[in-house]
Amino acid sequence: MQNKNQQTTSIPFWRDERILDILGQILFVLIVLFFGFVIIRNMNAGLAKQGVSLSINFLKGVSGFDISESLFPYSRSSSYWQAYLVGLLNTLSVSIIGIILATILGVILGVARLSTNFIINKLAAIYLEFIRNLSLLVFLIFWYLGVFLKLPKVNEAILWPGDIILTNRGVGIPWGLPTASFPTFRLIMLFGLVLAVGVFFGLHIYEKRTGRAPLTLLWTLLTFLGVSVLGWFVLPEQPVTLDLAYINGLNLAGGKVLSPEFMALTSGLVLYTSAFIGEVVRAGISSVSKGQVEASRALGLNAFQTLRLVVFPQALRVIVPPLTSQYLNLIKNSSLAIAVGFPDVFYVSNTVQNQTGRAVEMISLVMLTYLAFSLITSAFMNWYNQRIKLVER
Repeated sequence: MQNKNQQTTSIPFWRDERILDILGQILFVLIVLFFGFVIIRNMNAGLAKQGVSLSINFLKGVSGFDISESLFPYSRSSSYWQAYLVGLLNTLSVSIIGIILATILGVILGVARLSTNFIINKLAAIYLEFIRNLSLLVFLIFWYLGVFLKLPKVNEAILWPGDIILTNRGVGIPWGLPTASFPTFRLIMLFGLVLAVGVFFGLHIYEKRTGRAPLTLLWTLLTFLGVSVLGWFVLPEQPVTLDLAYINGLNLAGGKVLSPEFMALTSGLVLYTSAFIGEVVRAGISSVSKGQVEASRALGLNAFQTLRLVVFPQALRVIVPPLTSQYLNLIKNSSLAIAVGFPDVFYVSNTVQNQTGRAVEMISLVMLTYLAFSLITSAFMNWYNQRIKLVER
């Protein structure tokens, strides 16, 4: 017994796998740090020859250029940092709207791809195969030049139901203007949101205790909408008045005018990404055993109940990981906005870089911005994936 213990404890460290693993990791980190040091030193040496040092103080300077679309007040006298924030918010708005719409359309396409209806099935298959095999850059340019810029001129505008105006100068939609009672209505909506969150967690606890699956999201949404609608009618004055878009000379005025660049970028990303999401949804649904469907039908569940209560909860475990990748792709692909002239964060940073010559700082800032967007999205999707994963006993 003593000989055995002596043999195990007398293994030389250069033959101990545990020590070798640790040393290998340390060596790898040192190599990465060395190459990083060399790169940064060469970069500083090159900048020093040009009489430039790394700094972000230039962001306080006056931008001196216009931005066609901004979610908050901006002018030529604003700083470079404010210009960058405009581009950042534009990227964020395109990404959020794109993810929501692409998810809805992708789920519809994925379910349609498995439909027993021949026409619906084949139309979905043709769409998915056609869009997925296109180049996104080519598709966005075609969508911008061949669709939105080919809409009629303002004096020949197309009027759609709901007071929607389609022109090559943009799409005009009705928009709300706040009144004096809007601050009170905002508090009512905040109360409705808190109540809706309470309903969500209450139904979630009810589902765990009883094993029944209520329409949690539906009742949560109805709670918020119910409180908001009640507050709308209780207030003496409408909190929001409807402002309609109208033709004013050679442009659109009133309402909300969505530029051709914004429409082309957002709709293009939605149509393109939804095709990949559709395939992800199709694969996830197909991974569920047919016996699960047959068992649910034997219990008397209809097709919608089977999809909602049996198939989709199991399919989500397969859908969510690749779905996260598609969300990240959409966020990063929004940088192609420069191809259609939409002032996203990359477009604005490129303008700032050309004016200041601060290429290293601006590219680094853009990289950190997209990295932050991606990490936040990944963290949220990983959290959701942990909640729905199958817990093994």
